[in-house]
Amino acid sequence: MKRFIIYASLLVLAAGSASCGDSNASEATVKRVIFTPDAPEPIGPYSQGILFGCTLYCSGQIGIDPHTGGLVQGGTGAETDQTLLNLGAILRAANMDYEDVVSVTVFLKNLDEYPDMNEVYARYFGVDPPARKALEVGRIPQNAGVEISLIAMKQG
Repeated sequence: MKRFIIYASLLVLAAGSASCGDSNASEATVKRVIFTPDAPEPIGPYSQGILFGCTLYCSGQIGIDPHTGGLVQGGTGAETDQTLLNLGAILRAANMDYEDVVSVTVFLKNLDEYPDMNEVYARYFGVDPPARKALEVGRIPQNAGVEISLIAMKQG
């Protein structure tokens, strides 16, 4: 009986991933690297995003201007805005948008900057916002004040 339940669960998961708008079910379960020049190039051995089936996993982004390669100036609010613009570029490269985001993780160098981050964040996720967690961390690459990663899912 356990084997039947597990098998049935796997069939449901497979059917769900194949119904994400892809005409070819085998393509729906292929891992695809997402890259766009409209977001900063990775500064290490990672991808900007990975699309697997209907789910996009975006690596953490910081407020780097992809045209200059430098961290934007202006504090946490400006960094949050650029970070979310960078994530938006990755979403678009995967044929998604902010409405497809289901989970966000925000890393702040200083949790006292939470209100500044939150004010900008609300402009991108005002209606039916995704699940979110925010935490203070010791350091963020390039001495940034904020880093954000997200997961998005395309509905079929």
